[in-house]
Amino acid sequence: MARSTTDVAATLDPEICKSVDAVINYSPTLNVAAAPSAFPNAKIAVRSGVGFDNIDTAGWGARNIPACNVPDYGTTEVADHAIGLMLALTRGTSSYGPELVRDGFDGWNFSKAPLVRRHRGATFGVVGLGRIGFAATRRAAAFDMKVMFYDPHLSSGVDLSTGYERVHSLAELMGRSDVVSVHAPLSATTRGLLGAEAFAAAKPGLILINTARGPIVDLSALEAAMRNDIVAGAGLDVLPNEPGDLDHPLLAAWRRDEAWINGRLIVTPHAAFFSPAAMRDLRLKSTEVVHAFLTEGRLTNCVNAEYLRAR
Repeated sequence: MARSTTDVAATLDPEICKSVDAVINYSPTLNVAAAPSAFPNAKIAVRSGVGFDNIDTAGWGARNIPACNVPDYGTTEVADHAIGLMLALTRGTSSYGPELVRDGFDGWNFSKAPLVRRHRGATFGVVGLGRIGFAATRRAAAFDMKVMFYDPHLSSGVDLSTGYERVHSLAELMGRSDVVSVHAPLSATTRGLLGAEAFAAAKPGLILINTARGPIVDLSALEAAMRNDIVAGAGLDVLPNEPGDLDHPLLAAWRRDEAWINGRLIVTPHAAFFSPAAMRDLRLKSTEVVHAFLTEGRLTNCVNAEYLRAR
């Protein structure tokens, strides 16, 4: 086993950095790993989570050091959270309580929730049909929703085995879906993917859910789409900067409880992945990746293979 590991979210002590054989980054936002040279003896780096946009895959690869992630934890939690956000908006469960607190019996009215609708027969569109995206579609299908997905990186044939409809453009997905749930990784191609062009193609009344990465959704474009009643509501578990976007006009209007946005936006604090069981899985699986490589030379979940020389 390794002599020691360190969490890159911690203060980087040069002597500790020199001593470690493995680096595990538990932070979803901190990018200390942008300096792989700080760990001269490290043999492997692990992003303890699914997304790996904040670990320097090329930098580690330049030193022929594998960088890995943990793609198989928290799948059910994130999928549940995505569906939970959809239900909170479309069944009014996020609206009725605040109305009653604010207005007492004057708020005892089923019409107070602005986005209530029937799920059966509605179309649930997914951006990114990986583990979590697929888990979310299974849940949506259980509500008798029609499922379609857009994932240009997925091999052909998946739509045939699932019965879900595959579309080959984001515009088509946006134009035909009643709910769009984002489950794509953050990359150069997905940053700002849900922007003005995507919302211009959207079916009026769309519900947008994002439990993936904040920068995939352009908040200013989302605000404009919501003000113009193209997007009826949004459930956001992630923001472009966390939590530094709270003064963005969209979020400022939500925090002030402005009438136009009342009951139409839910924000949760990057919590979709969380449960005590998921956290145990995350830490266990992170150390398993390290242990397998250092003791057996067995590499799992490598995300920078294109940068590595033949080992």
